[in-house]
Amino acid sequence: MTDDASESMVLHLYIAGMTAAAMHARTNILGICEKHLPGRYSLEVIDLIEKPELAEGRQIIAVPTLVRKNPPLRKIVGDLSNSDKVMSGLEIVPRQA
Repeated sequence: MTDDASESMVLHLYIAGMTAAAMHARTNILGICEKHLPGRYSLEVIDLIEKPELAEGRQIIAVPTLVRKNPPLRKIVGDLSNSDKVMSGLEIVPRQA
């Protein structure tokens, strides 16, 4: 993804209840987005305990899973603690300090 300010990244974070891993994933992705995409992202947290039908339809086989909806679609599984891998996977260009 480019660093063009007009682009907005749409993210869905799939979890199964408010587990420690789910909370870490949410905190980690919010930190990355606030640092590198302030005002240029939306994050929807989808709890598969509440909406289990979405898991199969969206091919979610592990949680937490982060999905970038912008083409090309990207999926990252885990607590998103490795910022470099998450940014690379989402094609986020680091902001210059």
